[in-house]
Amino acid sequence: MKENIENLKAEVQLEIPNITNLKQLMDFKVTYLGKKGKLSELASEIGRLANSEKKEAGMLLNDFKNFFNDIFETTQKRLEQVALDKKLEDEWIDVTLPSTKISVGTIHPLTLVIDEIEELFISMGYDVVEGPEIESDLYNFEKLNLAKDHPARDMQDSFYITTEMLLRTQTSPVQARTMDSNKDKTPIRIICPGKVYRKDDDDMTHSHQFTQIEGLVVDENISVAHLKGTLEVLVRKLFGDDREIRLRPSFFPFTEPSLEVDVTCFKCGGNGCPLCKQTGWIEILGAGMVHPNVLRACGYDPEKYSGFAFGMGAERIAMLKYGINDIRHFYVNNMNFLDNFDRLEKEDTNESK
Repeated sequence: MKENIENLKAEVQLEIPNITNLKQLMDFKVTYLGKKGKLSELASEIGRLANSEKKEAGMLLNDFKNFFNDIFETTQKRLEQVALDKKLEDEWIDVTLPSTKISVGTIHPLTLVIDEIEELFISMGYDVVEGPEIESDLYNFEKLNLAKDHPARDMQDSFYITTEMLLRTQTSPVQARTMDSNKDKTPIRIICPGKVYRKDDDDMTHSHQFTQIEGLVVDENISVAHLKGTLEVLVRKLFGDDREIRLRPSFFPFTEPSLEVDVTCFKCGGNGCPLCKQTGWIEILGAGMVHPNVLRACGYDPEKYSGFAFGMGAERIAMLKYGINDIRHFYVNNMNFLDNFDRLEKEDTNESK
């Protein structure tokens, strides 16, 4: 047994210098210490030895195992270092070479507009409320004073999923849900940003999907004066302190009276130009006093409470604010658009300093 162990040691010492990588090393270990390896073959012979020889044979086997493990670990560390050195050499990078410009993202103009409006209204004590984009006919239409046979439904060609469920055509259902869920019927002051969907042909100014931002205030003794004052603050925040607004009569089923809101043209200052079609005014949003039927449908007593609501398209605000001429730019993966917009934003920031 002792002679066999010495022969194994000699074999190991002879073969180990020829191993050049970690795979060969692992195969080498299996050859000697594996279940069917050379050491196992010697161990199987212990049963044929005399009892007096078995103890010594076991010690010799353990001694060989320790001998082998020592050589194995030393060789493994050496080969790992060799592999690491080769990897570092193959992947070497000259850090003194000029760098390659890496494209980085920028905040989307729609996000900037939404954040700016949210921050303004939060500072005025409003809550930001969201709701489901898949909405029921009840909240999208009926509670907003549009019965199933109401002709105003034709104004909003809708994406119906079932006869009672659809992709919301406006964020007004969020207002209805907020009023309906307010069990104590306390005053409400909210804005509701979110995506809405209508069957529309996509072109420079229309999209089947767009972003609305609506506002709602319900309390006692709310008047058009409160609405006008709120909209003046909003317009001057978005377009400059010298902007003025005007209110024109209009029609929306959920407000009475209903109003279209115009702002003095930010290009000509109200003198008339191609942008404002020589009128000096640009339409930016719709608004009005909450219809008594809507208050009543949502559990508010119209004899005690009144309110105002307004709604705007975030895309239209961004197009006017930043001079973007095509709504489709907001929804395509055009890095040039974002790069140019980022450059304009940086120029505006530097000029304001």
